Amino acid sequence: MRKAIHFTLIILLIIGVIIITIVWPIIGFSTLAVLIFGLGIYDITQKEHTILRNFPVLGHMRYLLEMIGPELHQYFVEDGTDGKPIDRNHRSYIYQRSKLERNTHPYGTELDVEEDNYKWMKHSIYPSKVHTEAPRMVVGGPDCTKPYSSSIFNISAMSYGALSKNAIMALNMGAKAGNFFHDTGEGGISEYHRKGGDLVWEIGTGYFGCRTEDGNFSAEKFKENASLPEVKMIEIKISQGAKPGHGGVLPASKNNEEIAKIRGVEPHTTVLSPPGHSAFSDAKGLLEFVKELRELSDGKPVGFKLCIGSKEEFIEICKEMLATDIKPDFITVDGAEGGTGAAPIDFSNYVGMPWEQALIFVVDTLNQYGLKEEITIITATKIFTAFDIFKALCIGADICNSARGMMLALGCIQALKCDTNKCPTGVTSNDPSFMRGLAVEEKWKRVKNYQEQTVNEFLELFAAAGCTDLSQLNRSLIEKRVMDDVLPYEELYPTIKPER
Repeated sequence: MRKAIHFTLIILLIIGVIIITIVWPIIGFSTLAVLIFGLGIYDITQKEHTILRNFPVLGHMRYLLEMIGPELHQYFVEDGTDGKPIDRNHRSYIYQRSKLERNTHPYGTELDVEEDNYKWMKHSIYPSKVHTEAPRMVVGGPDCTKPYSSSIFNISAMSYGALSKNAIMALNMGAKAGNFFHDTGEGGISEYHRKGGDLVWEIGTGYFGCRTEDGNFSAEKFKENASLPEVKMIEIKISQGAKPGHGGVLPASKNNEEIAKIRGVEPHTTVLSPPGHSAFSDAKGLLEFVKELRELSDGKPVGFKLCIGSKEEFIEICKEMLATDIKPDFITVDGAEGGTGAAPIDFSNYVGMPWEQALIFVVDTLNQYGLKEEITIITATKIFTAFDIFKALCIGADICNSARGMMLALGCIQALKCDTNKCPTGVTSNDPSFMRGLAVEEKWKRVKNYQEQTVNEFLELFAAAGCTDLSQLNRSLIEKRVMDDVLPYEELYPTIKPER
């Protein structure tokens, strides 16, 4: 707080100096006085702002400081472990790896290791040799004729429209260079996605890219896009962690003619995807839709993405898998902490199951019904570091994705203006004046570097645990402080054995 007060005084001093040294000599004292007097009269008589009516002229300082409040806090107040939703240390971690700067940290941890919920991994006094080749996971069940070999760390779903065309191009070029996949998000496939990187095409409730004029699913348009050689997998988006139970939101300010054409909607209007799918309305319908898309795509892996709400509904899906013998090739598990460019605040804050509990529940339920061996688990939600990947794979995931981590690698500064079209770094703005700052020819390298460096550090953690194969990762390798006790995840969340 003291830092913030000092900064406020500095801002006031700077404004005063500007007025005295620049404004005053140009317009003169009398003109300046008239302008200030006129502003004061306006402030007193206007009825919109209480502060200005009670504190004319001076009250404007409050709105100036409010306008730069996020910057003031980020640059002058927060410590390394502060900052929401992503703290400064994690942002620095990503920046440094994307720029190939130092990957060491001096003087010891800044975390409170005695704090409740603190987590760490068990290491071995007999570490294994560090692998030099990044591991890959094959996605595709018995009914898939075109399985895909995936990196364990990829770009999570972000649409063109939510992100700028420069950001999409840089992400895709980075994915190509690093041999990992790029999830399109629900906004459809644009030319900016087609720069050579592998794509996971996400199909949301608006069916952008495979949509009829009345907004329903078009099998013909789906088949056309699904046949693109860049499209390696198809993901049905049931729900998203940042706004589960609520459709996607594209503000009118970001919906230009090009984006509207790709999505099949009216330009310059706010685009609200429906909360649910029109192609199905129950577990059996979902699985039949999975089968249909697999057939229409000539056997490419098809799965679905969801944030867990009702456990009973997911259990019902598992039972239907056994009854119909239709199984998705993968399931992507999102958590309530997931990111978004625009969402109603109550949906972000109070809807959906948190990531850790959701991933554990999905893995355990699939194991209980004997389905886990045939279904790949992909997970996303605040996956930023090598330890995040290690922990997720120990819990039971097979593949990890990151959205905000990749945005930070592009140059995002967490300005929290994603929904305004005024992102200062051009990552989430379609305004050319902001977008020009994101140099594609440079930023794709940072995306590649961040992914590569994070996977390399995962391999070092993997070796430190004494592991030689991914199948050795399990919940006993992660421990957690619970009140005054320390418990391994295996004791907190015992692994469920298949019933059949």
